[in-house]
Amino acid sequence: MNAPRLSRLSRRVLLGSAAVAAAIGLPSPATASLRLNAIDAEVDRLEADLIAFRRDLNAHPEGPGDESRTAARVAAQLRAAGLSVTTGVGGHGVVGVLRGRHRGRTVAYRADMDAVPAEDQIGGGTAPLHLCGHDIHTTVGVGAALVLSRLRHRLHGTVVFVFQPAEETLAGARAMIDAGVLSTYRPEEIHALHCGPMPVGMLGINPGSGLPGQDRGTVVLDGADAADRAARLAADIAALATVSVPQGSADLERLIADLQIEDGPLAEFVYTRAEAEEGTVGFASRCWPEDRYTEVRADIDALARSYGGTAVFPNDPFPAMVLPAPEAYGLKRFLDRRDVETAVVHAAIPFSGEDFALYLDEIPGTYTYLGVRSPGADIVTSYPHFPTFTPDEGAIAHGVRAMSAWLAERTSC
Repeated sequence: MNAPRLSRLSRRVLLGSAAVAAAIGLPSPATASLRLNAIDAEVDRLEADLIAFRRDLNAHPEGPGDESRTAARVAAQLRAAGLSVTTGVGGHGVVGVLRGRHRGRTVAYRADMDAVPAEDQIGGGTAPLHLCGHDIHTTVGVGAALVLSRLRHRLHGTVVFVFQPAEETLAGARAMIDAGVLSTYRPEEIHALHCGPMPVGMLGINPGSGLPGQDRGTVVLDGADAADRAARLAADIAALATVSVPQGSADLERLIADLQIEDGPLAEFVYTRAEAEEGTVGFASRCWPEDRYTEVRADIDALARSYGGTAVFPNDPFPAMVLPAPEAYGLKRFLDRRDVETAVVHAAIPFSGEDFALYLDEIPGTYTYLGVRSPGADIVTSYPHFPTFTPDEGAIAHGVRAMSAWLAERTSC
């Protein structure tokens, strides 16, 4: 992410005091309080139905690009709530448009719908499973649409709900953008959340951090001993990593603690993976900050040449998701006013990427971690992609309350 883009986004955030709010036409504290109370009441009425909806999605997981049933269930909910709905956007993507009664801004909310494919589950699997919480993300998006549709007589502006396929393969965002989801509906900003291993009721914000991108490539070796050299090369590429994949609860607890330390051990990192098959080595890397890819590529190519090969990088690295600090802190102040407990995430998770980055390359926005860890539960029950991932469904109501209120706030700015 280049500095000019970050500066441009920062100028668009609306922060500050009641005096500033009055000057630019924000709702008064009394009006906002009425809206928040109304949102809370609607969430209370819908919570049981939303939990049932999530359980239905969880029982019918669909991998990246196969989300036809999930998309149909989402579209049916949105249509029943009176939204204008378009399906088949960039694959199985669904877009629902909710127009408020009063004039205001156009804001988007994105939820990913796909389940984790078997090969991406920690320890491996046999079929897609909702081990990343996308069923909860989708339910929160549907819940926010239902809540705000019931309050549209008080709603300013327009909310564009974007239900995206194929996030796990980093393909869905590009497909929806190419299909015109931003150019057609022209939202001024976009927001999203993701399940995280924090206590239920807590939300995490990412000022200046986010998630790394990813780079991929191959090396092909020739000769009678190619397979042996490829195995050794793969080990050398993996050894470039400065961080290790968490192996259990203690490692995960340390990871979460490190993420909350400003300029801590994860302020910079390189994470590499490599596998050898016969004479071919396939590899992938993630790094932070993302300008380190030039250095990492040079290191990998130097290793490849030492074994008699050349590293081939077929594409530019997938971009990192970087959340501008002013926008993130604006969300934190909003959540603080609602007495929502927040955690500040100062570093990027080395082992995860997110194609929400592509939306943020176009328009500003926020990305929130939704705590899904049950009281007293082991962290492995709330960390995505682990086979033990069993998020607390009480998080759904917290997510719907926070996102409904935040979207209502942003459309009325």
